[in-house]
Amino acid sequence: MRRAVFPGSFDPITLGHVDIVERAIPLFDEIIVAIGVNAAKKNMWSLEERLQMLESTFQDQPKVKIASYEGLTADFCKKEGAEFLLRGLRNATDFNYEQTIAQANAKVNGVDSVFLICSPEFSHISSSIVRDIARNGGDFSGLLPETVNI
Repeated sequence: MRRAVFPGSFDPITLGHVDIVERAIPLFDEIIVAIGVNAAKKNMWSLEERLQMLESTFQDQPKVKIASYEGLTADFCKKEGAEFLLRGLRNATDFNYEQTIAQANAKVNGVDSVFLICSPEFSHISSSIVRDIARNGGDFSGLLPETVNI
């Protein structure tokens, strides 16, 4: 079985995240969209709210499972029997950041990274931009899946 983990904080999930998962569905038998829990990180939405966002977004996708985990992403992949990490790239900065992590995961943990380039219409969207708009009272609804009501 070809199983991939798509990790992130998903604070919140955006249309860019959905784009990557939906385009990856034909490539894998199962995709685990997993929230990495980092106690040191201050999230805008609670873990429960973020899990609910993911559940509602992918409720009609039987190949997509939702989870959360603590610790190293590569350890979570091994625990779940996932050979692949799915990552989305918006630009060269994303690639430069992800490249070293991918090489380390492959060498140390035997987990290969699969990169998908974000579709152009979503490449400007990031969770941090959504959080900034939300903090300042702006309308960010066009950046999130319709199933997310926050």
